[in-house]
Amino acid sequence: MPKHRPGTTRRALTALIGILTGLLTMSFSLSGTASAAESGKKVPHPEDHWAGSQILKHEGGSTTGDEPPGLLATTEGVDVSSHQGNVAWSTLWNSGVRFAYVKATEGTSYTNPYFSQQYTGSYNVGMIRGSYHFALPDNSSGAAQATYFVNHGGGWSRDGKTLPGALDMEYNPYGSTCYGKSASSMVSWIKDFTNTYKSLTGRDPVIYTSTSWWKSCTGNSSAFGSINPLWIPRYGDSVGELPAGWGFHTIWQYTSSGATVGDHNKFNGALDRVQALANG
Repeated sequence: MPKHRPGTTRRALTALIGILTGLLTMSFSLSGTASAAESGKKVPHPEDHWAGSQILKHEGGSTTGDEPPGLLATTEGVDVSSHQGNVAWSTLWNSGVRFAYVKATEGTSYTNPYFSQQYTGSYNVGMIRGSYHFALPDNSSGAAQATYFVNHGGGWSRDGKTLPGALDMEYNPYGSTCYGKSASSMVSWIKDFTNTYKSLTGRDPVIYTSTSWWKSCTGNSSAFGSINPLWIPRYGDSVGELPAGWGFHTIWQYTSSGATVGDHNKFNGALDRVQALANG
């Protein structure tokens, strides 16, 4: 029987420790790479993008600022971003505006520097308000962007004055119209965002999109119409054709040339319907 050699055991243990260390290092490295990829990249000029900024550019439409005819039973609202800076909320309230959406985030690196003045200011004058996220589907996952949104102003509370967050899906301001995604990949990205948002807040987010973009980039998916309220931009005297799956719109952005604040909206119902959406 051969004699035991202590040096052999030490060498074996050293080799084993080296292998385990290498595996752990590889694991942390991969985890770090995934985290870095998930965080997304910074974008060059997010302050230039607001709900509808790309719609007007790609689809055009009449933007006289005049209220559309025949909608006396609907409720007036506005949407704002850093583009407006500090907003004169009392002026808007006195003109009949009763709800507002405020841009909170874009991608996973931008927050609206005027968010507090806009979000809190609209609330303080009596408006029902919510926040929205400008989506960049080629920047990071839907889950990552939904989480970033909720953590930076996109949450929801059952106070009767807070609307569910909105997901702004429109033309890519940085590149290809559909962010380089196929229709099925785009639908999956949107589901990733909406499912994550609901898991974090208990609410299904509103989806802001135009029929033209939706057809081009989701293949006119009908997967969201029975779940997510629709906020549709169309600058003219009617809402026009809706995306597949939605039998009616909840909010219509009808102009980008309104008084005090350019983007004006009509809620499809009286003020008690706005309150109902806020209350969930």
